[in-house]
Amino acid sequence: MTAIVFDLDGTLIDSAPDLHEAAVNMLAEAGLPAVTLDQTRSFIGNGVPKLVERAIAAVGGPHERQAELVAVFLRHYNAAPAVRTALYPGVLDALDRLAADGHRLGLCTNKPEAATRAILDAFDLTRRLGAVVCGDTLPVKKPDPAPLRRALQDLGASGGLYVGDSEVDSQTASAVGLPFALYSRGYRKTAVEAIPHSFVFDHFDDLAAGVSRAA
Repeated sequence: MTAIVFDLDGTLIDSAPDLHEAAVNMLAEAGLPAVTLDQTRSFIGNGVPKLVERAIAAVGGPHERQAELVAVFLRHYNAAPAVRTALYPGVLDALDRLAADGHRLGLCTNKPEAATRAILDAFDLTRRLGAVVCGDTLPVKKPDPAPLRRALQDLGASGGLYVGDSEVDSQTASAVGLPFALYSRGYRKTAVEAIPHSFVFDHFDDLAAGVSRAA
């Protein structure tokens, strides 16, 4: 039985539209110009404080206001984290197949817990995951290995597979010594070939076969 831990944003869900809406509302409240959806997508991956920092920098805002604007962003985002967000095609079927094959499933994300829990409940993911580690569960975030190690610990596993969409996820898996499965349609910033991975897949219908080959 293998533990399989997933990233969330850009891996299981396309959350960029709701993150963009919160960023636009945050900037407007601060009297700053908006960022685009594509810009917001490029800001995702290192947690909310880094997303806010990147948004402020993109519009030439004052970095001294970051802590204040993180709170504003979270107020907007936590109020509606799953309005425009969508599961990627095939996610639920893939998770159910992996569970039926005997794999223990978990989550390791840099997203704060409040929004994560709301999204997991909204998309019927909570009952499918035996461990959920969020961006504020520990004092550190990915690519620090501690959150992924905590997810494995909560699953009662010493090893397994990490599934993600980005450079940060690849670095995290490497730091823990896990093989990494790269979902190619997420929020990566570089070419697939430039991101170390054990295998790559572009649809969740193909994940179980990739897991079997990698076993």
